[in-house]
Amino acid sequence: MYYKNLLACFVFILFASLSLSAQSSPIGTWKTIDDETGEAKSYVEIFEQDGKIHGKLVKLLQVAEDTTCDKCPGDKKDKPLMNMVILWDLETYKDYWSYGKIMDPNNGKTYKCSLWMEGEDKVKLRGYIGISALGRNQTWHRVK
Repeated sequence: MYYKNLLACFVFILFASLSLSAQSSPIGTWKTIDDETGEAKSYVEIFEQDGKIHGKLVKLLQVAEDTTCDKCPGDKKDKPLMNMVILWDLETYKDYWSYGKIMDPNNGKTYKCSLWMEGEDKVKLRGYIGISALGRNQTWHRVK
């Protein structure tokens, strides 16, 4: 009897921990908030591809849906913002994701990026050049 209870407890803990780790995934759609104005700007769909985290714009809240990126570098220049990948190559590192890049379509600049969960419905991103201490944060909210 003791072993059955112990086994049931172990199975419960295993499923509870798997459930918690699934809840702390950044995969999904997020409402971006401008760190300077506090206003909602867009929706970004974060997805996994080839074991890395990426994010693309799927809804624009402040500009027309057919807006193009005139300040974007390289092959993104003058392309539509809709469905543009602005977050790419984030890798799992300890309990967050790092070693990726994020592009600000407003100025076309690309920054190194780290991302971590703050609960189930918030994600924090830190974009920086050089060292992380010289950067800025944004908090995005999960779209339900």
